[in-house]
Amino acid sequence: MMKVLVVRFSSIGDVVLTTPVLRGLKEQLKEVEIHYLTKTQFTGILEHNPRIDKIYTMDKHIDELIPDLKKEQYDFIIDLHNNLRTKSLKSKLKRPSQAFNKLNWKKWLLVKFKMNRLPKIHIVERYFDTVASLNVKNDHLPCEYFISKNDEVDVFEKLDVAPKKFVAIAIGAQFKTKKMPKELLVKIISQLKEPVVLLGGEMDADFAIELIDALPNSAIKNACGGFNLSESASIVKQCKRLITNDTGMMHIASCFGVHIDSVWGNTVPDLGMYPYYPADNEKFRIHEVKGLKCRPCSKIGFQECPKKHFDCMMKQNVDEITGKTTLP
Repeated sequence: MMKVLVVRFSSIGDVVLTTPVLRGLKEQLKEVEIHYLTKTQFTGILEHNPRIDKIYTMDKHIDELIPDLKKEQYDFIIDLHNNLRTKSLKSKLKRPSQAFNKLNWKKWLLVKFKMNRLPKIHIVERYFDTVASLNVKNDHLPCEYFISKNDEVDVFEKLDVAPKKFVAIAIGAQFKTKKMPKELLVKIISQLKEPVVLLGGEMDADFAIELIDALPNSAIKNACGGFNLSESASIVKQCKRLITNDTGMMHIASCFGVHIDSVWGNTVPDLGMYPYYPADNEKFRIHEVKGLKCRPCSKIGFQECPKKHFDCMMKQNVDEITGKTTLP
């Protein structure tokens, strides 16, 4: 029995995007035991995944786990995070390993000088390069998110909407320059004919209330802060389509074959983190303001626009996002 450790500490979308690799390992290697190391707050994404045999979680210090991880005597470590912390981990465990190539200098060229030298492939394809030595290949199937029965949400009972008859809008993101601003969201929601469910965490609850107050005549349901991540995933699974920032919920939606309208601010799809639909490009649409000399200004984001104008969001085409007009 081969025993492997997969390492990806964060964040929501990045962890979800590792799931095709987990499936490949489990289905293509004859006998394999898969352990996964992540941060504690992301356990919910993985705990019901049948590809994983054991989960290790980290809060602050990786050194606390080293004694237990050494006892496992892994045959191979698959480092899909590749940072200083994982380098330290691998040096202490002294087991064979392979790290994901983050292409940081190419990302730097794109952000700093707008020179795009990145490969035109999805990051999932690059994750599979990390397991090439194990002869594990991409099956070109979607990512996976397994929801327990306890986390399945009856949207009619909880939100007074019918499955596949509402539009979900993910309003949260870690960085403000990746978030659709209030002015844009008000325009989008006012054009939608279907009921709308706002999705986000507790930190997005006040923003959701602002949107509802700004649109008193719209059929908006607020699911921000009232559901855990897997429950929110269940809501997304049942929506007609998802309008979303470049954030984790976008990648969760791709697990369920949901149509995605992906709205991009300071980041760009060229970084390889667009919705992963390997067999159906019609399942998602990218919305971005092209031709801005300042974009991308970061590979992750800022809490305010460095140029103060926020044109990457303020100049979005609302008609295209809502489907009132088609993309060129």
